Amino acid sequence: MGDQEQQDLVSALGSDYRQVSLTSADRAMLDYAVKLTEAPATINRGDVDQLRSAGFDDRAIHDICTITAYFAFVNRIADGLGVEMEAD
Repeated sequence: MGDQEQQDLVSALGSDYRQVSLTSADRAMLDYAVKLTEAPATINRGDVDQLRSAGFDDRAIHDICTITAYFAFVNRIADGLGVEMEAD
């Protein structure tokens, strides 16, 4: 994949990953990450089972959860302190 293709993919994923052609595993992972980010109290065993059905083992599920939670944590600290992003 060339640089422009990668940039286009990143842009499309950022706009709406549901509109991008993804593997079922990637789609399951992103669905879980979005749900964990937007409505964490609604996560249940069924969500984890969907990740398992998509081929993720316990370690991978742990990693998906941890990375998603870490980014939420860091972003909330930055927002809470009024940190502004630097210009590119």
